[in-house]
Amino acid sequence: MAILYMPKPMLLEDLDVWVKPESRRQKDQAISTLRSLHILQITVPSKERPQEMQLTTNFKNSLRLALEGGGTHNSFGVPSSLPVPPEITVPFLDRYARRKWEDILHYIVNTVNPGGADLGGPKSSVKNLLVAGQLVRRQGSAVGITQAGFTFLLQEANAQVWTLLLLWLEATDHAEDAAGMESTDMLSFLFLLASLELGRPYDTNALTEARRNMLPSLLDFGLIYIPSHKPQQYFPTRLATTLTSSSSALRSAGAGFSAALAAATAARPSNGLTPGGGGGGGGEDGKGGSGSIIVETNYRVYAYGQTPLQIAVLSLFCKLKLRFADMVSGRLTRNSIRNAVERGITADQIISYLAAHAHEQMHRMAAARSRPILPPTVIDQIRLWQLETERMTTTSGFLFRDFDSPREYDDIAGYAAEIGVLVWRNDKLGMFFASKHEQIRDYLKLRKKAED
Repeated sequence: MAILYMPKPMLLEDLDVWVKPESRRQKDQAISTLRSLHILQITVPSKERPQEMQLTTNFKNSLRLALEGGGTHNSFGVPSSLPVPPEITVPFLDRYARRKWEDILHYIVNTVNPGGADLGGPKSSVKNLLVAGQLVRRQGSAVGITQAGFTFLLQEANAQVWTLLLLWLEATDHAEDAAGMESTDMLSFLFLLASLELGRPYDTNALTEARRNMLPSLLDFGLIYIPSHKPQQYFPTRLATTLTSSSSALRSAGAGFSAALAAATAARPSNGLTPGGGGGGGGEDGKGGSGSIIVETNYRVYAYGQTPLQIAVLSLFCKLKLRFADMVSGRLTRNSIRNAVERGITADQIISYLAAHAHEQMHRMAAARSRPILPPTVIDQIRLWQLETERMTTTSGFLFRDFDSPREYDDIAGYAAEIGVLVWRNDKLGMFFASKHEQIRDYLKLRKKAED
């Protein structure tokens, strides 16, 4: 930034005065990166003239325009001159974004519609995007979460939103009707949204046609709000303005959203679910980082202050038994873990989820005793239950036995192996198991005719 407004190039040796001796290696790496990005220019060394450095003309002019708000590039959006509807406030936008994101997460954990009928939730375009991104899978009319979907719930702050946006960018690149949208311009617009002011309206007519075509999808994701009676305005929500925030250090997007909301409004703790709340443990108290789950050595689980969505996530791997006003209780069982494994959820993911959202009491006890947050017996048992599902696999097929002679057995078993349907054979008992029988049946008939 110091060289942005310099009237002439800066001597390269003068830069060394600004850098500590032990940091010169990092300086050289930074200069190399800036040169490769065509941001910085350095003159060729010569005896007559020392080396000089300066910003490239295009980058310097563009950065000046962005910082000064000049030019016609509208680097930080064009505010709308129309009056703001009185009902559109920051709390209104937060509730809107929360509801939109909640619908998406409900669909991922399959709580919108356990029976398979389409009862609402996100739009079909968002559902198709989740299926294409393998966060959920369709089995007939039912929708189930995948291993990638459960990993999605465990992601850190803003990572969930970015994951969905990147899936959208990838889908747009491969779409035939992309409506003129290019991934580079789409990314640029997303970063622009992150720099906008929450609660302030911006002019949709000032956007390019390609960026206006992006608005319906961003509306479906909950990143912007467009009043139905004033389509000339769009309002960025907190999901958009926190895209480039430092809240990524928190456990989940829900925690990051709650922390940002609490910091901005200093309001009472949120009673609703925040984005990412399916994987977040701090959406309820507004503190962002505190958990709510207690796991006992007898495999009992207690979850305090859980919302319906968080309960749905817990029910993916835990058998819930009792529900109170501010708590649910359940138990980790062999069947509940096996059902989770069948959905593609791994034991390590379950352990990570429980540890990430463990109650503060469990953290204190673990620190005092220098032990893991979760009881070791519970960790080991969850992994053992997963191993049980990997020890044995079932294969449907047909058992062939009671052959007339060992020669007949060898001949038919050999034929089954040749056509690739042989699953198991026992030469001592004279029997084998095949996944299909049609070709073997025809072969037996031909063999009988040949013998006759």
